[in-house]
Amino acid sequence: MSMTLSDLRVVTPNEVHDGWLTIEDGRITHIGRGPGPRNGNGHSLGGRVIVPGFVDIHTHGGAGGSYPDGDPESAAAVAAFHLGHGSTTSIASLVTASPEALARAASALADLCEQGVLAGIHFEGPYIAKSRCGAHDPAKLREPDRAEFRALLKAGRGHVRMLTIAPELPDALDLIRDAAAEGVIAAIGHCDAGYEQTIAGIDAGATVATHLYNAMPQLGHRAPGPIAALLEDERITVELINDGVHVHPAMLRLAAHQAGPGRTALITDAMGAAGMGDGRYRLGPMTVDVADGVARLAGGDPGGGSIAGSTLTMDMAFRRTVREMGASLVDAALMASLTPARVLGLDHRVGSISVGKDADLVLLGDDLQVDGVMKRGTWITEPQPPSP
Repeated sequence: MSMTLSDLRVVTPNEVHDGWLTIEDGRITHIGRGPGPRNGNGHSLGGRVIVPGFVDIHTHGGAGGSYPDGDPESAAAVAAFHLGHGSTTSIASLVTASPEALARAASALADLCEQGVLAGIHFEGPYIAKSRCGAHDPAKLREPDRAEFRALLKAGRGHVRMLTIAPELPDALDLIRDAAAEGVIAAIGHCDAGYEQTIAGIDAGATVATHLYNAMPQLGHRAPGPIAALLEDERITVELINDGVHVHPAMLRLAAHQAGPGRTALITDAMGAAGMGDGRYRLGPMTVDVADGVARLAGGDPGGGSIAGSTLTMDMAFRRTVREMGASLVDAALMASLTPARVLGLDHRVGSISVGKDADLVLLGDDLQVDGVMKRGTWITEPQPPSP
């Protein structure tokens, strides 16, 4: 079945133009300029902006649910919540836990990957630095264990896509090499590494910086630390949490300027409170209090007061990137969609409005609020007719 979406401002990887799209069997088949063809399946969308579906490579939960719980019903609800906010592709991030708990969660989430609900699994820990563990349980941190990692890969049944690791830990470089050999993205984060140790991790095969700036030594003019190494190396894609809490806008602009939109991936790092009100929540084994939309570890937990994920959604991150960072629609779409799709190796299918790709699309109003979400040619959130 063919469908034409017309009267749009189409955001492609190179420009924004007034035009139209034709979709057949869930894929984009034509992209044009001007008013577009008129047919029985045409949809005039009143000059609204259309961008590629967002790709979130780091999220723990939302709508009251949490991926680390390993509950399939709750995980499906989390994915549906973020889909409603434009994340047409997302991976499920776990937090540090026992080997048994991680394996159980990975096995449960693998089912959703096989159903096409999720695009993969991310182990954020347990091989991270105790001094930079943030909202991870320090009692469950451990040194890199190559045999344990192989068991976790087996539990994930081929759907483990990313591992966050501190490169300064014993045997970390070997584990990074193992991950790369298995097609798993090694991400440097929650680390106490110096500049040279970070470079060693990159040379071993790491290609992503887990939420740059957060949970790592800060920039210094004599001891540049991991941030300088991660920003300057062309092999690294840097994750940024643009929620107004984790990173000052000036530092976001600095990172985006240095790395460029082709090496910058917006993420949510969302936990279960995303889409919910203030209150008390869980993130893995840790208790989190949310006040004024900011999630922090409860005072009774180790590291009490530390930021514990976010309540961000990708549409919010996109809006903030345009408004607070001053990015163009093209660059914001690259950071929210195409760059993270490339990280996952899925840019041949998703991440941009291009002929032949999946019709994963987000329709935005004048205020850049989500007016409609389409996944593979089907409206998940159907847009309202434009105002006369």
